[in-house]
Amino acid sequence: MIKLLNKLGPGLLYAGAAVGVSHLVQSTKAGGYYGFQLLIFVVLANILKYPFFEFSPRYTIVKNESVIEGYKKLGNWAIWLFLGLTILTMFTIQAAVTIVTASLTKNIFNLKSLDISVISTGIILICGIIIFIGRYKTLDLLMKFIIILLSLSTILAVLFALNNTTYFNSEFVYPFQFEGHHLSFLIALIGWMPAPIDISIWQSIWNLEKQKTQHIDLKTSLLDFNIGYWSTLILAILFLSLGALSFYGSDQEFSNKGTLFVNQVLEMYTSQIGQWSYPIIAIAALTTMFSTTLTCFDAFPRTLSPTLQILQNKKVKPPNHVQKILWLSIVGIGAIIIITFLIENMTAMIKIATIGSFLTAPILAFLNYKLIYNKDFPIHSRPKLFVKYLAWIGLLGLVGLSIWFLIT
Repeated sequence: MIKLLNKLGPGLLYAGAAVGVSHLVQSTKAGGYYGFQLLIFVVLANILKYPFFEFSPRYTIVKNESVIEGYKKLGNWAIWLFLGLTILTMFTIQAAVTIVTASLTKNIFNLKSLDISVISTGIILICGIIIFIGRYKTLDLLMKFIIILLSLSTILAVLFALNNTTYFNSEFVYPFQFEGHHLSFLIALIGWMPAPIDISIWQSIWNLEKQKTQHIDLKTSLLDFNIGYWSTLILAILFLSLGALSFYGSDQEFSNKGTLFVNQVLEMYTSQIGQWSYPIIAIAALTTMFSTTLTCFDAFPRTLSPTLQILQNKKVKPPNHVQKILWLSIVGIGAIIIITFLIENMTAMIKIATIGSFLTAPILAFLNYKLIYNKDFPIHSRPKLFVKYLAWIGLLGLVGLSIWFLIT
């Protein structure tokens, strides 16, 4: 078991980045608003996006280079397109995960006198210090502890909820419809379910970092990825179930304000397990969101630096201290500015970030597909045929739903 955990790394970092807003916020709300009606969409989103995430570790291990370097081989258009999409979404993604983390921090530590933007700035600074000093090894170690803690506490909460359906009303029906705010909620839900496809690029870079300290073959890398990927689906189902069992059919409404919403979530856990569990749940929720904030903040500079080097036809090198501080500052300041202007409505900020990620997903999915089925990639290292067909279905689904959303 210990030997297996030592080999795991990028897959758990993926899980740490994925299990955050999409699970703690969006999945819980999906269950609270619609019961189990959206469960099928959560499952389908994970299945249909699977190939585009799986292509990343496959390409990186086989070619021993990041997918960003692979985009360059497709043509400069692919690199410019990727850079544009990253700049378009990175500030809202970082802002969304940071404000949820800040809201949890304010609630748990009772920091009523501090403004959310101040707490958010503090979190950004702490993340920057960890990234600057600890680098990949710190992330790798933290994630194994955080994911295990969150998984155990969520499983426990759902088991108690199944025997304590105080709020659940099986006769209550709030029907989901493919229009209006119902459709926008669904798009926001699956936009980050299990995660934005941007994370496939981040995982590629984490795989290269892992290779510097420990050689991992393709089989082990895919095992690591699959453990991380499918555990996020299980957790999404658990969070949705907890929302359905605790809120659906009740007279409670989820608040749009971050601090009030996270208080509802923490109360939802403790009402099922018992007040004694509050410290455990609080730590699990906070570490989960902090890990998401940390991994996102780590990933954007790691992504932007090599992208610009490749565009300048330079050899890809890790950024020096000055460059690292510069990139971290740009991402951090941009996120803080967005938080300051949208501070009163956490839901609006998350919706902007998740819908933006959903609309850009078909483009990134197509680029990842091209990497694996390009003539430059060895045929014997490609996935089984059913994964290719699944990718076709996934692409059609992402494009079709995006067009439908924009039209309606």
